[in-house]
Amino acid sequence: MFEEVLCEHVMETALPSVFVKEKFIGEYDGIIKLSKEGLFQKLLEGKEEKTSDNAYDYDLIVIGGGSGGLAASKEATQYGKKVLVLDYVTPSPLGTQWGLGGTCVNVGCIPKKLMHQAALLKQALKDCQKFGWQVDSNIQHSWETMTESIQSYIGSLNWNYRVSLLEKEVKYENGYGEFVEPHKIKTTNSRGKVKYFTAEKFIIATGERPRYLGINGDKEYCITSDDLFSLPYCPGKTLVVGASYVALECAGFLAGLGLDVTVMVRSILLRGFDQQMATKIGDHMEEHGVKFIRQFVPTKIEQIEAGTPGKLLVTSQSTDGTEITEEYNTVLLAIGRDACTRRIGLEIPGVKINEKTGKIPVNDEEQTNVPYIYAIGDVLEDKIELTPVAIQAGRLLARRLYGDSKLKCDYVNVPTTVFTPLEYGACGLSEENAILKYGEENIEVYHSYFWPLEWTVPARDNNKCYAKIICNLKDNEKVIGFHVLAPNAGEITQGFAAAIKCGLTKDQLDYTIGIHPVCAEIFTTLTVTKRSGGNILQSGC
Repeated sequence: MFEEVLCEHVMETALPSVFVKEKFIGEYDGIIKLSKEGLFQKLLEGKEEKTSDNAYDYDLIVIGGGSGGLAASKEATQYGKKVLVLDYVTPSPLGTQWGLGGTCVNVGCIPKKLMHQAALLKQALKDCQKFGWQVDSNIQHSWETMTESIQSYIGSLNWNYRVSLLEKEVKYENGYGEFVEPHKIKTTNSRGKVKYFTAEKFIIATGERPRYLGINGDKEYCITSDDLFSLPYCPGKTLVVGASYVALECAGFLAGLGLDVTVMVRSILLRGFDQQMATKIGDHMEEHGVKFIRQFVPTKIEQIEAGTPGKLLVTSQSTDGTEITEEYNTVLLAIGRDACTRRIGLEIPGVKINEKTGKIPVNDEEQTNVPYIYAIGDVLEDKIELTPVAIQAGRLLARRLYGDSKLKCDYVNVPTTVFTPLEYGACGLSEENAILKYGEENIEVYHSYFWPLEWTVPARDNNKCYAKIICNLKDNEKVIGFHVLAPNAGEITQGFAAAIKCGLTKDQLDYTIGIHPVCAEIFTTLTVTKRSGGNILQSGC
């Protein structure tokens, strides 16, 4: 019973748990660590918080303890400002909660890539036999061991965030924040305890949460990415609904772990990404066992057998009205995310949001229509939704607000990677957007397939990896789009992204000596254009 109350209060169950002046600090090992760092004594001495120079409790209140909010808050204290961070995780419909750090750390990038790695290891076990390793062909995977290991690591990150805020003298409240007056916030914790705080300025960094279908049985029986990474049992036969990068990444690693996986797609894969690359990703996944049901959406989810996992009957309808039913153990919804802006009282200070999406329009300095309220991260309208973007925007915003910096976050040419089984890295424009912006006659697309050397001995996936750059013919063939399907695509893309920021041209790529034999080398040897129709198939590395 005590552990249940403890979990409800601070989202932790470990015992012993230590509190200092009603503030949750952590378990025994954490206290020892704090003591060695000299921070625990500081708490016991009850060091007074810095006083603000104005009439408010704080100079800055940040609503949201994700990557962007934490970056902004810690940066602001570097200028001697008194800062409060509010963070509260509303449980998912299935009751899943997590600690400080936001989506990326808890239910996004970090656990996603670790599960992706688990799937890659299965392929590596298969490949290694061709390299002479004698491996038992009956090796089994334990979902429970994987999730426990990943959650343990995430728990350490949650702890490190708490310590970091303490070191930076940022006040942290685990409470749901909402405006009750233009400069006043009410916070409510999981026990219903209410506090009020005022501030001169505010940053909205509340992020997004997964969207549901709005059909019978979706919230009762389906899971989302909020639930998957800490799911205490193997999901079994899984239907993934959606075609977003979250949908394809989750479907990819679940299939890679050996599960029966189906993806239900309403329209196109990876909307907003280069569609040639999206098609190649889908084709590769299909060739490796992921089933696709296209032009269908679920209309009803029914539980036909309880269990962990149980059995669900999914009724779906196509765009032409055809109806199908199928049984699954788990249904994972990945149909998009909604900004967490509608229930934090933004109407009281008068912050405008897009009524359809909940997104917040801002100027080029992340300022809303209310001068003392700013927004960063995934809640922004028409801005790319990536953790490093939120971090940079938060840091630069704090430097402009409280330092003498004029630097603004650059939302152009942001590199990203989709961690599907065949990873996809991109920076700059898609081919479709390049044509729209410059005209088809003014761009040149250089491309080629390639075969990673590591894949040649196991004799797998020849002419599946693919490289493409899009160049502006009117600007000295400047690279305006970079796309690669390859193992470690993110590592490749990160390096080229810096070059693209510096104005990389095709000539400069041609005069760069490649590292042999690596995948990224292909970008220094591209000669065939799409316009020419030349052969781009490869017979070796």
